[in-house]
Amino acid sequence: MQVLRVAASSRPKLVAGAVAAIVREEGAVELQAVGAGAVNQAVKAVAIARTYLSGEAVDLAVVPEIFETAIGGETRTAVRFTVEPR
Repeated sequence: MQVLRVAASSRPKLVAGAVAAIVREEGAVELQAVGAGAVNQAVKAVAIARTYLSGEAVDLAVVPEIFETAIGGETRTAVRFTVEPR
């Protein structure tokens, strides 16, 4: 499954376009976000991707999961969103 890392500075419409394209081609995608700003952008991107796919009668289901990852030698808490057609 393809992984997209979302940052607080990510543009939700661009992430949404990537999510929609990957769901069309591969059936599912994983978004990873570290920090409140990044989680906010990821959630907005999923909401926008739903509108991009609605014309194709595709709705999305999202499964959030909290996990720990190493960034710069430090352990950080992150959120993983598995996005797939419902």
